[in-house]
Amino acid sequence: MSRPRVIVTRKLPDPVEERLGALFDVTLNPSDRALPADELKAAMREADGVLCAVVDPMTAEVLGVAGRRAGIVANFGVGVNNIDLKAAEAAGIAVGNTPDVLTDATADIAIALMLAATRRMYETEKMLREGRWKGFSITAQLGMGLRDKVIGIVGMGRIGQATARRAALGFGMKVIYFNRSDLRVELDFPAERRATIEEVMAEADVVSLHIPGGGENRGRISAAMIAAMKPTAYLVNTARGDVVDEPALVAALAAGRIAGAGLDVFAEEPKVPAELVALENVTLLPHIGSATLETRTAMGMLAVDNLEAFFAGRPMPARVV
Repeated sequence: MSRPRVIVTRKLPDPVEERLGALFDVTLNPSDRALPADELKAAMREADGVLCAVVDPMTAEVLGVAGRRAGIVANFGVGVNNIDLKAAEAAGIAVGNTPDVLTDATADIAIALMLAATRRMYETEKMLREGRWKGFSITAQLGMGLRDKVIGIVGMGRIGQATARRAALGFGMKVIYFNRSDLRVELDFPAERRATIEEVMAEADVVSLHIPGGGENRGRISAAMIAAMKPTAYLVNTARGDVVDEPALVAALAAGRIAGAGLDVFAEEPKVPAELVALENVTLLPHIGSATLETRTAMGMLAVDNLEAFFAGRPMPARVV
């Protein structure tokens, strides 16, 4: 009996690729080159399953390609806004993702961005590297301390809770949050729910975003919501870039209407607006929220678990559709 054929769209950690090779007739992508739409369509035609990344646009056109053979799309990432889930469901294509295993790594980056933004790390490091630092000063480059400040979590899922826990127990911050539904777990730190995102934006000293991208959340953090923030407040985004009205954020940062921001994601990755890059009151990272060897390996292994279970006729451990 022949093994299922799997096409992988991006370079994966070595242990993951070795396991794929042991289980399937696999085609890897050693160059890590992003596949254009025509090659994604070809993958759907030629393979029994496709292991894709969150940056691969698995559109209705790709999923519905004539002569499709693939019965599963295993997404490397917890977010699935890169996949047209309605089209997948209509076509009978199973979709899996990789939740849980990236929670801690992403929460760590959210905290790192919060520290970098509130302590003006990019601005001051740039000053030092450019030779503009004139020596120690008592009153220059003052940032904002975190103890007793308010962190507002928008989206209190796994990563939102992990970020809030670090902020509350590690830095003595007060936690407020917005979540569409009631929490399924009892928190081990104090946190107060707010009825709307607007209330969180207006009250928090640091707003940390943890909501899915795409759909109704596209542009959810609008110009009006950003305008509701305190002029001393900071925005951190480790979720998806498209949840923020990026031009409105750039305008607010440039005008000093908010104090700063820390961003790991952008609306049109890998494109980052030049106006944003030019600002000193924002820390920018190239989508490295889950970028530890341990986490990326665990994500890959869970994606393989989804593929293996699907082809064996067992329930997938992380099935979305």
